[in-house]
Amino acid sequence: MSSRRKFILKLGITIPAVSILGVQACTSQVNSEKPEKSENKKVNSIKPVVLSTWSFGFAANEKAWETLASSGSALDAVEQGVQIPESDPNVTSVGFGGLPDRDGNVTLDSCIMDKNGNAGSVAFLQGIKNPIRVARLVMEKTPHVMLAGKGAQDFAISEGFEIEDLLTDKARKRWNEWKTDANYKPEINVEDHDTIGMIALDKNGDLSGACTTSGLAWKMHGRVGDSPIIGAALFVDNEIGAATATGKGEAVIKTVGSFLIVEFMRQGKSPQEACELAVKRIIEKNPDSKNFQVGYLALNKQGQTGAYSIQKGFTYNVFNPTKKEQNKSEHYYETDVRTY
Repeated sequence: MSSRRKFILKLGITIPAVSILGVQACTSQVNSEKPEKSENKKVNSIKPVVLSTWSFGFAANEKAWETLASSGSALDAVEQGVQIPESDPNVTSVGFGGLPDRDGNVTLDSCIMDKNGNAGSVAFLQGIKNPIRVARLVMEKTPHVMLAGKGAQDFAISEGFEIEDLLTDKARKRWNEWKTDANYKPEINVEDHDTIGMIALDKNGDLSGACTTSGLAWKMHGRVGDSPIIGAALFVDNEIGAATATGKGEAVIKTVGSFLIVEFMRQGKSPQEACELAVKRIIEKNPDSKNFQVGYLALNKQGQTGAYSIQKGFTYNVFNPTKKEQNKSEHYYETDVRTY
């Protein structure tokens, strides 16, 4: 009995000791897996800054810069900026003038996100020229994030928007030419599809973003891409940074691309490194990545920027107090793997 009591007593002492050691070991392991703190705090801040996708985004940047230069908010800047290509009939991948789906319908997707994490979007919206304005109203006047289709259109009408025919003569001509063959091989680059994504940092150090598109030309009726999806085409975290996407929406959606980039920046990656990692994630998940384009832009709280794409050909615009320029992004595939 004495031996048994001593054995139990020994267990009573030993088990808590093991437990404590186990907790210490687990705590040590968890701490070792925490991402390193970002070194971005050591960087001198640059602001204001505005980035946008593609050559038609340069005029959008100029409009956004008017707001930023006069101490306006990043939210107002991105909303006003992207309305420039939305309203331009010569831009065939955004808003008025956008190429239609295979049935001849122009359908629009758009989203916006502010410094507080509030977001609004519209998907499969028809007959409304400036969907970004509707997206902002969804954010500010409804308890929802997204409205789609007829519901989005009804809401826009209730807010004073008028129904318009968005299929221009130029777009209708191209649609009729396409119908002669009806060969559905969508080219995911600037010619037949691409989004304007815009992210901005204002003088107060606050971030916002917007994304808007008419989507992929000749798409199936009802198709929605990444552009109205928060976390896919656009994500803003005012403590860390913002990112936006362009290109094949399906690939961006499946990797939650813009959210992924912001999370990489949260772990201490620069905007450039974060964009590169997000593109490589798509390439890892898509054996056919040589056949389509995705491009990313990123901006952190210090005003540092990044841009990267799968293929060559992705252009972007960056304005800050020292420069206003359009650049070609770095890209993953160095050889001409396809013809655009």
